Amino acid sequence: MGEPVSEMCDHLIKAVNVMMDAESSQIYRLEALKFCEEFKEKCPFCVPCGLQLADKAQTAVVRHFGLQILEHVIKFRWNNMPQQEKVQLKNCAMGLLSSGTYPILEEESHIKDVLARIIVEMIKREWPQHWPDMLKEMEALTSIGEAQTELVMMILLRLAEDVITFQTLPAQRRRDIQQTLTQNMESIFSFLLTILQLHVDEYRKLVNRQWLHPSAHCRVGVAALSTLAGYIDWVALAHLTNDNCRLLEMLCLLLSETELQLEAAECLLIAISRKGKLDDRKPLMVLFDDVAMHYILSAAQSADGAATYNTSSPTQPVVERHYIFLKRLCQVLCSLGSQLCFLVGSGVEVDVPANLSKYTEAFLAFTTHPSQFLRSSTQITWGTLFRHEILSKDPVIIQMMIKYFRATMTNLVKTGFPSRNDSPSCEYSRHDFDSDEDFNSFFNSFRAQQGEAVRNACRVVPLEGFQIAAEWLQYQISTPIDIGTTGSKMAEGLCSILSPSAVQWDAMTFFTESVVGQLFKNVEVEKLPVDQGIELLQAVLNYNTQDPLILSCVLTNLSSLFPFVTHRPHFLPQVLYKLFASITFEVVEESKAPRTRAVKNVRRHACSSIIKMSRDYPWFILCVFIMYISLSLQPCFDILYNQVKKLFSNEALLTQMEKCALIEALVLISNQFKDYTKQKAFLEELMATVAARWTSDEMRQVLLEPALFLAFVGADQLMAEGTDHTTGINRSRLSFCVYTILGVVKRARWPADLEEAKAGGFVAGYTPSGAPIYRNPCTPQVLALLPNLLALIRTHNNLFLPENMCRLSETFSRAYEVIEVERKVVLGLTQPVLDIYDSPVYKTHLERMQGFFCTLYDNCYHILGNAGLSLHQDFYTIEGLAEQIVGSALISLDNVPDHRLRPMLHILLSYWPIRQLVLSCPQEYYDSLLCPLLGPLFAYMLQRLNLRWQIINQRSTVSMEDDEDEACEENQVTQEMLEEQLVRLVTREVLDLLTHACILKKVPEPAGNKEDVDGKSSTPGSVTELSLPLQDIYMTLLTISFTSLSWKDTSNCHRTASMVCWTLLRQVVGGNLLPEAVTWFYASVLKGLQMHGQHEVCNSALTQLALIIYDNLRPRYMELRSVMTQIPSINLEALDQYDQRLLEPSSAQKVGEKKRKDQFKKLIAGTVGKDLGQQFKKEVHIRNLPSLFKKPKLEKRDIVEPSETGSLAALFSPTQDDI
Repeated sequence: MGEPVSEMCDHLIKAVNVMMDAESSQIYRLEALKFCEEFKEKCPFCVPCGLQLADKAQTAVVRHFGLQILEHVIKFRWNNMPQQEKVQLKNCAMGLLSSGTYPILEEESHIKDVLARIIVEMIKREWPQHWPDMLKEMEALTSIGEAQTELVMMILLRLAEDVITFQTLPAQRRRDIQQTLTQNMESIFSFLLTILQLHVDEYRKLVNRQWLHPSAHCRVGVAALSTLAGYIDWVALAHLTNDNCRLLEMLCLLLSETELQLEAAECLLIAISRKGKLDDRKPLMVLFDDVAMHYILSAAQSADGAATYNTSSPTQPVVERHYIFLKRLCQVLCSLGSQLCFLVGSGVEVDVPANLSKYTEAFLAFTTHPSQFLRSSTQITWGTLFRHEILSKDPVIIQMMIKYFRATMTNLVKTGFPSRNDSPSCEYSRHDFDSDEDFNSFFNSFRAQQGEAVRNACRVVPLEGFQIAAEWLQYQISTPIDIGTTGSKMAEGLCSILSPSAVQWDAMTFFTESVVGQLFKNVEVEKLPVDQGIELLQAVLNYNTQDPLILSCVLTNLSSLFPFVTHRPHFLPQVLYKLFASITFEVVEESKAPRTRAVKNVRRHACSSIIKMSRDYPWFILCVFIMYISLSLQPCFDILYNQVKKLFSNEALLTQMEKCALIEALVLISNQFKDYTKQKAFLEELMATVAARWTSDEMRQVLLEPALFLAFVGADQLMAEGTDHTTGINRSRLSFCVYTILGVVKRARWPADLEEAKAGGFVAGYTPSGAPIYRNPCTPQVLALLPNLLALIRTHNNLFLPENMCRLSETFSRAYEVIEVERKVVLGLTQPVLDIYDSPVYKTHLERMQGFFCTLYDNCYHILGNAGLSLHQDFYTIEGLAEQIVGSALISLDNVPDHRLRPMLHILLSYWPIRQLVLSCPQEYYDSLLCPLLGPLFAYMLQRLNLRWQIINQRSTVSMEDDEDEACEENQVTQEMLEEQLVRLVTREVLDLLTHACILKKVPEPAGNKEDVDGKSSTPGSVTELSLPLQDIYMTLLTISFTSLSWKDTSNCHRTASMVCWTLLRQVVGGNLLPEAVTWFYASVLKGLQMHGQHEVCNSALTQLALIIYDNLRPRYMELRSVMTQIPSINLEALDQYDQRLLEPSSAQKVGEKKRKDQFKKLIAGTVGKDLGQQFKKEVHIRNLPSLFKKPKLEKRDIVEPSETGSLAALFSPTQDDI
């Protein structure tokens, strides 16, 4: 055999060199690869060739290939190898470990890795049954040298990863190995700690002697720590705390060793983060002792100093290893704090640590570190400490809250962009973030975490927090504005979003908003600092600026401080004047240039503030109104109303959204009239102009005819950029009408208190059950406007008809396409580059038209959705309502694109029909309103989605066959991605609609009631119920649900399989379902498994659904067996046994629930699909060995049968001697 082996090895060496040579041609490389793969699969000389190639005399590449050959033999041929060859291969592999490698610092890491893999593969197949001395052999290897010790560490680590973490072997083998590891864990841990201690000591000796090569022992120490990390995560907590927490002590000591500290910190982090019984975690509190805390703090200080060579220079590079170590130490302190919060106040007797102050000071040091990432890492733990029932009352934590407030004043300032060099944080950010956009997204989350922590602290020390906020606000008001080096391009002397003053104002505003909100919740009215609050309010009212970014912050502070006005009502007019001045804010008066985003934000901010005031304090405004009448002064409500009318007199002064906001504010205040007649009259006056315009004959014609509508809005006109669009005023007025209707129907309400509602005339009657029937004061106005709204919806759908698409001018030919913002959201694309200059936003005529159509379409459905919530009975009882909605919203849907259909479904789901109808619509209107609406909608969506998913499947098939065809342009690919994602979103909206329409939320099921139809068990633990009977459309709902299981959408599949399918189906299984329908339902589930079975979550839900259907319907429908027999590779004998137990449960021994599920899972395993990456993967088969831990079966006998210890009756014998 020697000569053929040598000859084959020569060929293999040449092939490997060809594959790895960069100069080799693609053809030669493929031929060499094919030769090597065929050799591994077919050649009988694999073991001798592999051993010869793995010899140290060969190059590293050839040695690695030789070891790969041995690994391949063990993985794929081991089961068929004679025992003698197995022993020989095992001995050869152990020989390679002992003498087949170079010294530890010279050997290649990939050689060590593959050697460890070889040994682990043999362990997985033979240990412990056929290789009981494996651990002793490993221990013996460590006495040979450092290289062997490192290899043993790698073997033990990989074994733990394969068995515990990745679980890459059958259940019985995994169980045998895991239990054996557990039984030997005490000796394994002792062994690992001894190795670690030994080599760390040797390393320190050599370092102290200034020896040139201490790295070998260091390398072993790193390997030992890495191995410990693989075990600490899952072994019993007792092993971590044995011998007076020796492990934790060693890890703390190693934090001072520069070469080992990172790995030690990772081990310590895993140990401290362990979950488990509180009693078992109690010993972890030893880390709060002075010694352990000293080592942690010392390590943090030295690492922080080493992280940057020169901290005085903001551009000094960061040493990455030291920075990573700082992150791990920060995580250690976070986990330590979490354990403290779990243990203190629990059933375990754990006192507040005596040196808690030392811990919190160390933790605060990370919170004030220049790295924004380190700062953010501490926030959740601070929040947990501040809201802890016991710790939050400790004087140390209370004092720390004040220090945290001070630290937050710095941390809230948005600095540290990776592209800049204006802060020490910038260099750290370059290690943590790829771009300014990534940093900006992170900082928004970081700020939210800080806000939560500040609010938690203010529940304990609200007055102290308010004092700090007041000082900061006063300081910002008195400080001149500094625009820095990045001023706005819009006008001279204005800030950009990164200007020093802008970021300071922004940070202060966020802090003040968080603090003041808690002040009024946690301080008694008598103790509120009203005088100081009013002083701050006056300072804000008197502060004037033309900088939009600063002004926006001023308005937020004004809104935050407004609750103080309730204690000094005479400040209300000043607040209103300040807000109204901001509603019409312009940087340059009478400028025709488009407004910047900052200016728009100021105006919207002012409108939102007025809405918030009107929503939260409407009664206060009316109280001030009454007080001012008694003083013969102008009422505040009149000030507000007159100011709104004055602004509305100039059509161009406000945008339609701003006008709508003001109308909403007035309607909210009018809800406090609590007089139906008075409020109805007010709403009539408020809507008079809109009602006249909306119901005019001209407008009705426009809304009814698509051609007239397009001409009215100017979509059929050619327009050159830079020219004014004469029909813009028509679009503006139309939008204002829709916005106004929406604002009124959304905000007008009756009093919440029944007695007040009755006194005000809002109660129209009572239902048979005695519930009051309310009437909304806006009902007459809204019902009068509803016909034209439905006409507009119908016309909007008809705009997509081919004859109307042709009417669009060339300028607006793409007016119905997805707007850019929505397209990016659907595709999940990042937002554009951070614009720090806030230039004017110029929009083309096409963009304006697209925005108009999109907003108008959405708002129409918002009105329709809110009408059900607002008008209730008056809306549901409209004659022919269902026909009107079907004739408008559901007309011409074939031509409506998915991006228009989606908001319709989403809005209807969010607001009204369906779920709200089910809950509030009287049952007598189900047949006349609900079914006529749902039936056509679901029937159409089933047809539409089936077609859409067929197209997507065909497109996927073509792309797989035509993978190398590069004729497809990028725009076409992007468009296909957009269309596919829109189909997914529409599908989810439809199924959400179905779920909300027909299925109530899961409710707990009584423990003793787990039997379903025919006595078979259903989903354990919970049950969903059908919300109402929908017999006429039931089969449509079932068809949608079961068909959707095989659509390429995993999240939809999981939700439908787990919540919807059986909930719908079990309502009809007691009836006379056709056998064809039953087999189709069951086959649909199996198709779902074929499509999504490779995803564990979907696999579990679909398998459970298939099991329930089969168990419940198989006794009545023999046809289900024929479906099962068509499953590839099904075991018919096992199927017969399963059916026998199912059909004749009394004739066979009962099988446990888990075992029954496992049997069924094996039966349908042939239907489970695989993803592309797994379809051609060669399977590894590991045989089970005789189990070492099988529990002996207890012999069954009669409990009263006499035995050696006596019978049951003897236990109750009255004999005195037996007692």
